[in-house]
Amino acid sequence: MAEPGQRVGSRFLYEPFDATAARLEAQERVFAARWDGLERRLGAIEAMIERLERRIWFAVFGGAAFLAAQAFYPLVAAAN
Repeated sequence: MAEPGQRVGSRFLYEPFDATAARLEAQERVFAARWDGLERRLGAIEAMIERLERRIWFAVFGGAAFLAAQAFYPLVAAAN
């Protein structure tokens, strides 16, 4: 047995805890989660912009078709 005042084994039972490294790892995980959320929201915004652009072009071509029909209607009516 050990004599009084004499240490047995290691002074520390576990590895020393590095708070700075743990804080940096946690911060990196938070930033990664935020980045994933940002990419998901940007993807949704891009999809909405594409749908809006498609609707705008549809309205432009619809207006052009209406004007073309109005321009050709007198020609068709005069031919009858």
